[in-house]
Amino acid sequence: MSTVDYKLANVLLRVDDHAALHPELYYRAAASVATFDEDARALSFAGPVDFFTYLNACSAKKWSQYAGIDTVWLHVKVMGEGEIIVEGVASDGSDRRELSRHVFASQDEFTVVDIEISTAGEDLVGFTVVPAEGGSAQVSRAWWYTKVDAGCINPVRLAIATTTFKKEAYITANIDLVQEAVRAEGAPIMGNFHMFVVDNGQTLDAKALSDDLVTVIPNPNVGGSGGFARGMMAATEVPGAYTHVLVMDDDVRIVAESLIRTFNLLSLAQGKYRSAYINGAMLSLEEPTRQFEDISYVVNSGVYRRVKPDLNVGLLEDIVENERIDVEVPSAYGAWWFSCIPTADVERNGLPMPFFIRCDDVEFGMRNDPTYMTMNGICVWHESFEGRYRASVDCYQYTRNFLAMIAVDDCASESLFIVRLVRSVRQSLRELDYVSAEFLLDGLDDYLKGPGYLARLDGSALMQANGKRNEKVVPVEEMDPGVLRAAGVTPEVLANTSLDFHYSPFMKYWRSVPYDKHYMPKPFLGHRAGYVVKNGTCSLEGNTTGCETVVYLDPTRKKGAIRHMDRARFRAIRIREHELMRRYRSEGKRVRQAWKDALPRLTSREFWTEYLGL
Repeated sequence: MSTVDYKLANVLLRVDDHAALHPELYYRAAASVATFDEDARALSFAGPVDFFTYLNACSAKKWSQYAGIDTVWLHVKVMGEGEIIVEGVASDGSDRRELSRHVFASQDEFTVVDIEISTAGEDLVGFTVVPAEGGSAQVSRAWWYTKVDAGCINPVRLAIATTTFKKEAYITANIDLVQEAVRAEGAPIMGNFHMFVVDNGQTLDAKALSDDLVTVIPNPNVGGSGGFARGMMAATEVPGAYTHVLVMDDDVRIVAESLIRTFNLLSLAQGKYRSAYINGAMLSLEEPTRQFEDISYVVNSGVYRRVKPDLNVGLLEDIVENERIDVEVPSAYGAWWFSCIPTADVERNGLPMPFFIRCDDVEFGMRNDPTYMTMNGICVWHESFEGRYRASVDCYQYTRNFLAMIAVDDCASESLFIVRLVRSVRQSLRELDYVSAEFLLDGLDDYLKGPGYLARLDGSALMQANGKRNEKVVPVEEMDPGVLRAAGVTPEVLANTSLDFHYSPFMKYWRSVPYDKHYMPKPFLGHRAGYVVKNGTCSLEGNTTGCETVVYLDPTRKKGAIRHMDRARFRAIRIREHELMRRYRSEGKRVRQAWKDALPRLTSREFWTEYLGL
């Protein structure tokens, strides 16, 4: 069997615009030492440049785990005089240590340096290029590769399915990035790749944007789940045409190299990882070095938990930790900002549930129960979720869809979820958040209507109608300053950007006591005002006890709303809650079975063909 060189990852020399203030994701160098020469397509530098970074270090531990690779080569095309220093972080260590040094000397033309590196026992390896004292150097290309038996390379044909709704600036930029990167890379990805852009808004020029690498598919507005379903259908329309489909949000900034690394990892994965999913990490557009999530899981009470904490991937210690944390946990799922799925699972276990938005990716993960792979440098940048709370989505869509997911996949305790639901209604009422309380109950109500209701539902019309009911938030500077002062919203409160909980042990206990101030006579309340800071549905700080007026602040502390007690609305919500709970107790078992029975149809190609009007 012949041995061939197989690339693992390119070394990125040009800093992308969205991360321009954070070159440490790509390389570290003293100020003004390194500049990318657009004409020469090379990185020029007059001092040491360190490529031991999130995007450019070699993930030795992961390549060994996923593909059995314990020797890699570094290929560098360099001009000038100096040294290449190879370093590693051992599996039992935390600091970098030198592995080898390699001299280069070529003043008038680029020369190639290939360095063999044993990575056994290393978690990460990287390199630094150091010009000779007083001199400079240029690197025009660099990549990591290995040598493998040709017969051990998996046949991979990769499709992207990205769905968009009136976000032309994002999606057209990503199409251009993907086109440029795949064509520049050439084989093996070129010729084994296609991008399906599902246009739910039908605002793109499909004919102008489609070619041999890209197909734009006009689609009705059926939400993310419908868009991804349509993309998966395109990828599986011809059996065997594609081995994997990579679902990806439209409102992301991508490093197109992530696609190439995904293709290469799929090609070399061995053992159980041949059928594994790859999930790209989500980094924050606002804070480009902050990794928010790659893999999460569902706990028995029906909430999500991230496998990893926030990590600053501009720091070596966090890059190492990111590779060491085990993502192979029970009840795991990968969010669909970047998730690569074997088409065999789509053909065997079905398409997404028609949830419109929210929980479609979670449910798909629960249904398929895959093994997940992650790796430094396979990622996208996405707007942070803080400050994006909408009760129509975070209460209604979440409640309805999560209950349906529990019914079809048995992924959590329904009884514990209902306890949490009732508690969330009570907590919303204490904070005078009648909108959230009503949407929570709407979610339960529509779940109890059963799968037939969802199958017939116009999700777009419902989203528009529900969106008009969301609480209107305004900039803090537009809110009544007298009410803010009375509620205790000080400059210190507004300046705090922490997302940590700030309740004392007593207040944590007090918030769990089943009381409600709406039952108290008006003289006992005394016209007091309070405030609450919330991140989504989670209260971070404040005190609303006995308050007829509550100032709500989002987690950015830049927007909020002023709420006032409405006893009539409170009574209507409580009456409806009791009625719904009676229905749940009498009909819940039957409804749950109906959802479970409907799963094969709701995720079938036949259902989606009819639902999409194809």
